[in-house]
Amino acid sequence: MSHGEVLEFEEYVRSRQDALLRSARRLVPDPVDAQDLLQTALVRTYGHWEDIADKRLADAYLRRVMINTRTEWWRARKLEEVPTEQLPEPSIEDSTEQHAVRALLMDVMNVLAPKQRSVVVLRHWEQMSTEETAAALGMSAGTVKSTLHRALARLRQELESRDLDARVLEREERERCAAA
Repeated sequence: MSHGEVLEFEEYVRSRQDALLRSARRLVPDPVDAQDLLQTALVRTYGHWEDIADKRLADAYLRRVMINTRTEWWRARKLEEVPTEQLPEPSIEDSTEQHAVRALLMDVMNVLAPKQRSVVVLRHWEQMSTEETAAALGMSAGTVKSTLHRALARLRQELESRDLDARVLEREERERCAAA
């Protein structure tokens, strides 16, 4: 690899490392494992940097390398399983609360205008910066900030009103049971 390509790769890593680390965090839950995954993917990509003709596709290439690496790790871990004479007690996770919270979140997001919903998703779900969000939505950074501020205030208001409604219903149910 030429000196110019090495410098180009270093500049790419410096400018994209935060976004790439966020992608790695979505693939593996542990932050340390995410850093290891990204480093492994960067080492593998470095060896093929000159093969990437269109450097605008480098993010996609690196994400694919991270996915493949994570899959390799998962397969290798499966091979490390050792049979035992006694099976552990089965544990069943109750995901009911997780599903309820997700359903509530999706329902509450519906009170937002489409532009507000887009800003919230890009800033908090995709963890884009204000500038990245502004560029993606074709608006100024100030508009993103004010839209996000109003959207979060609206979400808080909606959640508070739903919590208040739930407490009123619980109190009425207790009173009904006590009277019966």
